[in-house]
Amino acid sequence: MITLENEYLKVSLAAKGAELQRLFSKETKLDYLWNGDDKYWAKHSPVLFPIVGALKNDSFTYQNETYHLPRHGFARDQVFDHHKISDTEAVFTLTQSEESLKVYPFHFELRLKYQLIDRKLNLTYKVINTGEGELLFSIGAHPAFAVPNAPNTDYTDYYLAFNADKKLTYWKLDNGLIAKETGNIHLNGHKLNLKHELFYNDALVFKTMQSNCISLLNTKNDYGLHFHFDDFPFFGIWAATDAPFVCLEPWCGVADGVAHDQELAHKEGIIKLEKGQNWERYWEVECF
Repeated sequence: MITLENEYLKVSLAAKGAELQRLFSKETKLDYLWNGDDKYWAKHSPVLFPIVGALKNDSFTYQNETYHLPRHGFARDQVFDHHKISDTEAVFTLTQSEESLKVYPFHFELRLKYQLIDRKLNLTYKVINTGEGELLFSIGAHPAFAVPNAPNTDYTDYYLAFNADKKLTYWKLDNGLIAKETGNIHLNGHKLNLKHELFYNDALVFKTMQSNCISLLNTKNDYGLHFHFDDFPFFGIWAATDAPFVCLEPWCGVADGVAHDQELAHKEGIIKLEKGQNWERYWEVECF
């Protein structure tokens, strides 16, 4: 376990999955991240790579070969190489292996860089094509934030505040795949009140969200967080059934549609990198 720490925050990071394990504010004395209780969901903040969501029949085709990958890919279950650059910065690295090439026939380097900047935790993803041909991939974040996280509050005291959207259109899921049907959520003053029933039919999947900041707030006190993200075309909001957390998930990629032809190159949101190219995105959480 690697610990990063500054005047305001203390975070814990695991080599397995390069996963954020704890996000603690020294000012508020609150843990903002979900604790990973396996009664509901044993993870905290997995990286989704090289796919986001489920594949149709858990498989894809590439250059006339068929490959099998589980939901959200394999990176979250791999042990990353890692080094701590300073008290406030650490880098985790994953590359292809003999085993990964059997299920995903690409050479790559995936880097996750964690940085503490005052009251903010920044996570930057970098993907490098180290192979001779093109690299096809998707990537996404899946941090789970504790709800409630402050004393004397309940789940329904909390809400999400969107900095741009007044209405959200979500795509329904059919056994983990994107269905053709959509639904609408009308936000009251840019706010979505949290309730467990929101997630009884799996995640809410958005393809047209305008916001690039979502705040997790409550009606009982002034504690909360701002979750910043840019240039992620898809977004998911999810919680396990009746679980005391909410996941805010910016994605570059999305699950297969029910009618998808399973060709990886045709997958919605797939990113294509030429030999030697690299790609970056980041998200940032500010605790108060």
